[in-house]
Amino acid sequence: MFQNPTQEEMAKILRSAHTIAVVGLSPDPERSSHSVAAEMQRRGYRVIPVNPKVPEVLGEKSYPTLLDIPYPVDIVDVFRQSDALLDVVKQAVQISAPIIWAQEGVYNEEAAELAKRHDKTIIMDACLMVMHSVLVYNRP
Repeated sequence: MFQNPTQEEMAKILRSAHTIAVVGLSPDPERSSHSVAAEMQRRGYRVIPVNPKVPEVLGEKSYPTLLDIPYPVDIVDVFRQSDALLDVVKQAVQISAPIIWAQEGVYNEEAAELAKRHDKTIIMDACLMVMHSVLVYNRP
């Protein structure tokens, strides 16, 4: 049975990360992917949009897939449906990102098993911004 890393491990991940690729980042400010990404950008992270339908979001060039990003990312943050997570993980195992973070409501055991087999840390069904607020942002 899948289990997320501990809160201490999540805090360490969030403190050490600098670049977050956001899969499914919407240009619509009303969408949660946009508001979460904008806040994480405001908190000092570089946010890289992964959305084949738009050229840029939040002032950053958007890439069609994770495989198209020409530089390393620390976290792949997933704003897609649970049934799309496996395909995202398949791409994530091909790039250097050590962490896959599936947003609240996104959960897929098969994707978690694949990530684990490829030594990727996966966090599922947890909002990156909320966890950052609880574990890092509001802490000394």
